Amino acid sequence: MPEAPKNTLKPTTDYNLELKNKKTLQFIEDVTSNADEVQKKVLEEILSRNAHVEYLQTRGLNGHTDRETFKKTMPVITYEDIQPHIERIANGDTSPILSSNPISEFLT
Repeated sequence: MPEAPKNTLKPTTDYNLELKNKKTLQFIEDVTSNADEVQKKVLEEILSRNAHVEYLQTRGLNGHTDRETFKKTMPVITYEDIQPHIERIANGDTSPILSSNPISEFLT
């Protein structure tokens, strides 16, 4: 009967599964126990990166990146509300319409 291959991988001191799992669980705990704060930071980051895109400018956000101004200024929208902007992007317009980052594809 053939012999099983010998384990040629040597454990490294850099890889500690228990520590990695602890860090992962701590991250999950931090994110879920502070969800409101995390969401505020994420929104602030998105608004900061996209403060000068056309859509936000024409809706009156005028470069503001705070949550309160966003909530007061920006209405809840539907796909139909932004469809003309999406069509412009789909037709090759590369200006910052909805995002400061280039949009290369749309997924449904």
